[in-house]
Amino acid sequence: MDEIENPPVKSAVTVDDIEKLDIRIGTITTVADVADSNKLIKLSVDFGDHSRQVLVGMKQEQEDPTEIEGRQALFVINLEPRTMAGEVSEGMVLDIGYEDGITPVLAVPERPVPDGTRVG
Repeated sequence: MDEIENPPVKSAVTVDDIEKLDIRIGTITTVADVADSNKLIKLSVDFGDHSRQVLVGMKQEQEDPTEIEGRQALFVINLEPRTMAGEVSEGMVLDIGYEDGITPVLAVPERPVPDGTRVG
């Protein structure tokens, strides 16, 4: 396991701040390359009642990014859409480790739950 130097705790937020985020479980149905980027891959994610495209910068973090197809993960789904490398991202995957300089891993539920299940 990688060792990290623990950074200082960020400024306090309120429960109201946390409740503004819509974090849900989604199943990654497909993983595709983003041709105009050396970092980004495109995920198609099933949230039960709808699907979204989410761009993530993990092209070089995994030997075979398609290995995450079929996996559930946590996503923030109420971010403003953002265009990167000519593609639109409609959310953000939550991963663990990137900010600390270690190879990130997906934030996943301990067991399968219905797609679209909210965090909280």
